[in-house]
Amino acid sequence: MDSEAIENTLFDQIFRDSEGHIVLAQMPNLPLIVWGAASLAKLIFTSGGINTGLDALAFGSLFTWAWEELFQGVNYFRRALGFVVLIGVVAPRFF
Repeated sequence: MDSEAIENTLFDQIFRDSEGHIVLAQMPNLPLIVWGAASLAKLIFTSGGINTGLDALAFGSLFTWAWEELFQGVNYFRRALGFVVLIGVVAPRFF
């Protein structure tokens, strides 16, 4: 066995990406930016149709981000994070 080979441990599978970097957080992508902007705008427009539209936009963008992380996350941690956020976004809409 090569002494320079990286051992594929459970930690590596959970937290490292395909290049071997530990990834817990990443730069926000478009769905997260839209979610943040819509959520902040909801604080200004607290009622009416604009608030309803912003709520739908915030929900849709966070749902999209979580879905993308769940199926395209760089490691198992990011995929699990996507799953948790997806459940956290969808569950309150049903209960």
